[in-house]
Amino acid sequence: MTKTVRYGVIGFVAIAVAILIAVVDSRFGVDPTRFGSQLMGRETPDVELVLLGSDETVSLLDIGDANDVTVINFFASWCIQCRFEHPDLLATSDIYADRGVQFVGISFQDQESASIAFLDELGWGEEFIYTRDPGSIAAIEFGVFGIPETFFIRDGQIVGRQIGQTTALRLSEAIESILDGDEIGAEVVGDQTQQQGQ
Repeated sequence: MTKTVRYGVIGFVAIAVAILIAVVDSRFGVDPTRFGSQLMGRETPDVELVLLGSDETVSLLDIGDANDVTVINFFASWCIQCRFEHPDLLATSDIYADRGVQFVGISFQDQESASIAFLDELGWGEEFIYTRDPGSIAAIEFGVFGIPETFFIRDGQIVGRQIGQTTALRLSEAIESILDGDEIGAEVVGDQTQQQGQ
């Protein structure tokens, strides 16, 4: 290989690496709360979900009408952060069950059998409604790009969003603020998995 060709190959590789770094840097430079904040105050999406292990459907609007606050958590069996936050979700749902707060788990791009196995292993919350999202309609409506993500709804409007793995403390702080009439906005609270296998 001549020097000219070798330098040409090295130059090409250097340019390709620079472009890759720029793309990755631009991705990480985006503030995820910027997009989450655009949802604040928006009405609850009129979405029909299917209960896990059943063909029965449930409406997010109906759930919201029956409760003071609805907490919606997008999860999947392949998401490691979902596994870590699951006990916190269960504990918090138990604490607020008598205060008009309903938790809803929405399986995100997961096989129904895998989601059921996940819950069989880690526990089905007694105060939870677990659903699947055919066609990812709910995920699209809420603008979900990675999981876990948790949304808070009061009086038919989205008033909060926690992006990433949350904790019982963060959930409780958010719920207390919402019950007091506040809009908590969007915040990054932990890591996410962007897609299956990552």
